[in-house]
Amino acid sequence: MTHVVVLYGGLSAERPVSLASGEACASGLERSGYEVTRLDVGYDLVEKLKSLKPDVAFNALHGPFGEDGSVQGVLEFLQIPYTHSGILASALAMNKDLAKAVLARAGVPVAEHLTCNRFEAAERHVMEPPYVVKPVGEGSSFGVLFVRDGANSPPRELAADDWKFGDTVMAERYVDGLELTCAAFGEAVWDVINIVPVSESFYGYDAKYKPGGSQHLLPAPLKPNIYQNIQKFTLVAHHALGCRGVSRADFRYDPVKDELVCLEVNTQPGMTETSLVPEMAAHAGMNFDALVSALVEDASCRR
Repeated sequence: MTHVVVLYGGLSAERPVSLASGEACASGLERSGYEVTRLDVGYDLVEKLKSLKPDVAFNALHGPFGEDGSVQGVLEFLQIPYTHSGILASALAMNKDLAKAVLARAGVPVAEHLTCNRFEAAERHVMEPPYVVKPVGEGSSFGVLFVRDGANSPPRELAADDWKFGDTVMAERYVDGLELTCAAFGEAVWDVINIVPVSESFYGYDAKYKPGGSQHLLPAPLKPNIYQNIQKFTLVAHHALGCRGVSRADFRYDPVKDELVCLEVNTQPGMTETSLVPEMAAHAGMNFDALVSALVEDASCRR
């Protein structure tokens, strides 16, 4: 029997989401007949893995340390096959600035953007409003700030003493319109979801993770050419960054300007009961247990 250690929890701000993802994945793997150990990741990870001697590590971590190549490096060093993307793809995708450079070079449309120090972005408008300021290395919408059209001042929160998302931030031109997402698994690309936040003006933390926080229209009601372009760019992005296993690409589409841009690629998509990738997989005929089993069977080193 294959022994799978599910890595979850971890050290980032996304710990609560990872705990939920990991528990769901562990339960699905147990139903599929795997021997499963749940491991809440801390600084003793190496010692714990050496003691457990798993056949495979299922990476259900989110955010820094778990999604940025760090844990992937530990698993490579210990020669434990693992799920999802490898060191380079994880590090690239987690850094929004570097990821956009790679995506643009591959022909994936991205919005105008720049990186700067957070204190500079708090002192003056670093680009013409409207724009969005976000940490370069966080997920789950942590630290995202909107600067509306006609705003007199930049976001002062960036200079706060309790800011905990790093000193380098990205300012990105705000693209109005629809929130869209699509996923790739190997050479397969799934159908597109239109995400409609219920209680927020954008797809923030509550809309992502609270039950009923958003409506998911699957398949998304889009013009065929836009739908097909999203699927095409999702697969292009997956390969351009060197992703393995499953990845999810997020887009904005402005139907008035007919403008489509890719916001980011997630190498460790959420796997909770409200998550997008399991929903897309189910729509493609792969239930949750089959999805997590397929990820385990895809696991390897040198990813």
